[in-house]
Amino acid sequence: MKLLDLTLTSPAENLACDEALLNQGEVQGEEILRFWEPREYFVVVGYANRVGTEVNLAACRARGIPVFRRCSGGGTVLQGPGCLNYTLILQIGAHPSLANISAANRFIMKQNSGAVQSALGRQPPAISVRGHTDLALGDRKFSGNSQRRHKRALLFHGTFLLDLDLPLINEVLRMPSRPTDYRNGRGHSDFLINLVVTAARLKTALRKTWQVTEAPLDFPVQETHRLAAEKYSTPGWNLKS
Repeated sequence: MKLLDLTLTSPAENLACDEALLNQGEVQGEEILRFWEPREYFVVVGYANRVGTEVNLAACRARGIPVFRRCSGGGTVLQGPGCLNYTLILQIGAHPSLANISAANRFIMKQNSGAVQSALGRQPPAISVRGHTDLALGDRKFSGNSQRRHKRALLFHGTFLLDLDLPLINEVLRMPSRPTDYRNGRGHSDFLINLVVTAARLKTALRKTWQVTEAPLDFPVQETHRLAAEKYSTPGWNLKS
């Protein structure tokens, strides 16, 4: 597996890069672990989310927080300083555990849970997989994840909350239209929690867990810029019903 530790200039480019890596992995057969850390606040809705249902657009406009849409499923999130994002591009045929969506969720979440336990040290609190693709400390979520599949390769990506402004989430996001079974009606800042670990330590644990041993990767520059301009920067994609 190759490493790409790369944060691009804009949210649109960072979201586009993940899709470009998936397209590249489908053709070239590479496996990739990417990290990126946003420098500004923005909202990201899942592929099938309705922006008006999930996002407080008036609050976002008042604060100058833009809204984007990713190419994978899952719920709506606030991105910003204090988030560590990761991206996995995996080859479906190389791993029996990736044969279908549910199996891939179980396999990848087990791997990531182990990495977090390792990063937290010798006597860490218990990390659990909740719902299908959440990681939680007790009953409070610190990581949400989603996937998109092609014929040969899959994209699995997510966010670790390390020092995000949790009260801001209450302001800009509505309660999710499809809450997880363990949420129990809690607002965002009561349901979510920041993980007390440095990004550097968590990256090291994830690299070890996913056995990143190959030379660093050059990212698909032209495809990333094309997708950012033609898709991820357009209201037709980001705000579609």
